[in-house]
Amino acid sequence: MRLGEKIRYLRLVEGTLRGLNREMTQQEVVRALSKEMKRSLSQSYLSQIESGARPHLTNATRMLLAKFFGVHPGYLVDDPEGFHTELMSDARVQEDQLDLWLIGGAERFSRDPHVSQALLKLAEHEDSRKCLILLKSILDTPPLVDRLFSVLGPSNGKARVEPIRKEAV
Repeated sequence: MRLGEKIRYLRLVEGTLRGLNREMTQQEVVRALSKEMKRSLSQSYLSQIESGARPHLTNATRMLLAKFFGVHPGYLVDDPEGFHTELMSDARVQEDQLDLWLIGGAERFSRDPHVSQALLKLAEHEDSRKCLILLKSILDTPPLVDRLFSVLGPSNGKARVEPIRKEAV
């Protein structure tokens, strides 16, 4: 999140906390800073911060706004690229790693469009882990594999899928 977005969000939170049921305007923030903190900040300066025209705050302004909004001064900076505020569980991290692995496999098998597309489809699924576990269960019943392939396989009106012949090593 960019600094300007954080300031706008804090104006919304502060307006709600003060019972306005809306965000505080920049002018209201400036007046409140003057009245409550006995410090001045111009509305145009606040506007430049929010618009991104001034991407950085002076230390004095950062400390003033942090105290006014009740946040840690370190919050009032741009978040680094790729930073996420939401917590990620180990399961979500593992799912992401599995999806990346499947995408890598799709790239490695790009010469076999059926396999490549199948791996991409797995990676795109919301729960690719569950899909792979289901596939394992299907493979545990060989007649089911043949039956499902005859009904759902890509050869139904599309290009025929030839089995890969294992060559002697």
